[in-house]
Amino acid sequence: MNQIEAYWGHFCDSEGIQNIHYKEAFQFGEKADLLAGLVVDGIKAATCSSFPLYELEGESLPEVGDYQIVLNSLDEPVAIIQSYSIEIYPFHEVPVDFALAEGEGTYEEWKEAHVAFFSRELSKQGLAFTEEMLTVCDRFKKVFPK
Repeated sequence: MNQIEAYWGHFCDSEGIQNIHYKEAFQFGEKADLLAGLVVDGIKAATCSSFPLYELEGESLPEVGDYQIVLNSLDEPVAIIQSYSIEIYPFHEVPVDFALAEGEGTYEEWKEAHVAFFSRELSKQGLAFTEEMLTVCDRFKKVFPK
């Protein structure tokens, strides 16, 4: 059993959960350790993704109730989160309270970091970032460790 599966098993055993699977194990963007630490510390409670990248990569959108395992930069599990709200907005309409729930500073800092990140990621696919780009706004709660 690998480290991720063992971590998931420990969570399920501690919560008395059976026959439920997690959606994915992932790192947050380019600052995996910083952002994973914000989740562990209870500061980061939301994440924003590019809707066009889900389409290009053929990935299903997150759903309310999904469990996800947060990894650090070494692909080690550090937390389990559960989505409780999924909303889609054009980037320029992402609510300020959502941006602040990402725990990465002021709204202006969030916007600057996300424009840069989305621009880099979209350019790898031959796409350009626009403020009208749809974003997937996922609010979550950390469920493990407590």
